[in-house]
Amino acid sequence: MSRLSSSDSLPLSDKLHMINWGLVAVIVLIGSIGITLLYSAGGKSWTPWAQAQLIRFLPGLVLMLVIALIDIRFWLRAAYPLYGIIFVLLIVVEIMGQVGMGAQRWINLGFFVIQPSELMKIALVLALAKYFHALDLEEIAKPTRLFIPLLMVSAPVGLVLLQPNLGTATLLLLASAGLFFVAGVRWWKFALAFMLSGIGLPYGWKHLHAYQKARLMTFINPESDPLGAGYNIIQSKIALGSGGLWGRGFGMGTQSQLQFLPEKHTDFIFVVLSEEFGMAGALLLLLLYFLLFAYGYMIALSSRSQFGRLTAFGLTTTFFLYVFVNVAMVTGLIPVVGIPLPLVSYGGTAMITLLVGCGLLLGISVHRDARISRTGIMEI
Repeated sequence: MSRLSSSDSLPLSDKLHMINWGLVAVIVLIGSIGITLLYSAGGKSWTPWAQAQLIRFLPGLVLMLVIALIDIRFWLRAAYPLYGIIFVLLIVVEIMGQVGMGAQRWINLGFFVIQPSELMKIALVLALAKYFHALDLEEIAKPTRLFIPLLMVSAPVGLVLLQPNLGTATLLLLASAGLFFVAGVRWWKFALAFMLSGIGLPYGWKHLHAYQKARLMTFINPESDPLGAGYNIIQSKIALGSGGLWGRGFGMGTQSQLQFLPEKHTDFIFVVLSEEFGMAGALLLLLLYFLLFAYGYMIALSSRSQFGRLTAFGLTTTFFLYVFVNVAMVTGLIPVVGIPLPLVSYGGTAMITLLVGCGLLLGISVHRDARISRTGIMEI
């Protein structure tokens, strides 16, 4: 009998013992670094960011552990309903969403503001994992079988682009593409999609917003508009360079403390770390992220169920894309697209979403011996 087949009858203490506490430690360390940086960015004050982040992080950790104890079959059954609910929330955003910084991305619930596009990153992975879990490789090879998952991806991506939120839409597409590949979709279909995307670039350029075009043009030559579209990345590079190997010291960053660095508590928090703790501090954080990715992909490889494998792979790839895009953005390797640094940048929905995703990873690890048939029934 597999371990999971009797896991529902196991005492809570045994389930807690099966949790990957090494991964939990990495998550706590990354979150702690984020709170420390927000404390520094706020002028060595708990307000306005560090205290709020801590208040979200601690309950989020508890939620993460609770999710880790939930039977993986629950998430298999809940995948489509969760996707549907969050898709409806994306539609609500278009109708009556809260506007901020020129974008309409949030729903104000009074006591909490949520960003459904962040939640969709988790829901889409679960929904795609459930869909491909029910198919064998011969069925996946049929082009007709790809219509539904392509619709599942393109519908929320289209709504996210309307907000507009090009960065999140790109992450949804890339993470989904990775999951398609691992599920068994042939490589030539990706090549065909890439070619069609290239043909559609002129059409896509016409429909970009003015600020998005400015960001792309500024990426090529930031100095062309040093006080406008190029200001963010120029200040970011100055801060990165001034940190040197060991940094200026905690709370001593000139660009961040003297308000030269924009969005220092969200998109550019990595720059605060690099300026105050230098290359050494930046590499330490990247090492912790590497450990998180390594744990995630090992969990995916160790899962005996296709649903567990695909979900763990999709979530880990989403986390990787978060980090890659944010770090590449603030170092000038790609255009600025507004992606937060996972568990470090200030943000409520992003923080909770990431901890929920980590909880799912931990849960897949706990239930790694599950053998679930394509119909969703547990096999003994």
